[in-house]
Amino acid sequence: MVYFVRTASERDIEPVRAMLVETFHATYDPFYGVERVSRMVDGWNSPSAIRARIGKKGGEYLVADSGRDIGGIGYAAMYPKMAKTAMLHQLYVMPSAQGEGVGRDIFAELETCFPDAEIMRVEVALPNVRAQSFYQRLGFVEVDRMEEWGAPNSGLPAVILEKKLPA
Repeated sequence: MVYFVRTASERDIEPVRAMLVETFHATYDPFYGVERVSRMVDGWNSPSAIRARIGKKGGEYLVADSGRDIGGIGYAAMYPKMAKTAMLHQLYVMPSAQGEGVGRDIFAELETCFPDAEIMRVEVALPNVRAQSFYQRLGFVEVDRMEEWGAPNSGLPAVILEKKLPA
């Protein structure tokens, strides 16, 4: 299937949420279990959370759209805690579209959206070695680890990866 990467809009909220529910469960259920992943999805990917990200000043929320469905999403914003750093908060691809270049295409667009950024940073759940490998193929390197991925007191360890962005 062919997907076109474009900026998300309000009309995408429900299809994006449905894609994230399916993708989160496919990705994280083996590590954290169905119940915990359902709580993660409800908290991190509620319609209001998606709406806030789409409308965030200084952020970019992209969707990969086939005209029939949303095959992936990417969301990044400038990171206020570190100068000249853009934080890649989300990059998810539907299980049925993984391996087709959708994630690579979303990322290629995102890395051009922050002209003042010199670095793109991402936090990846420690057990998610498939995502870590994906980011390493894009040029990211491990710079640190953390005990609380996603939210304070989550108990979910993560690896922090960074990539120098083209000037």
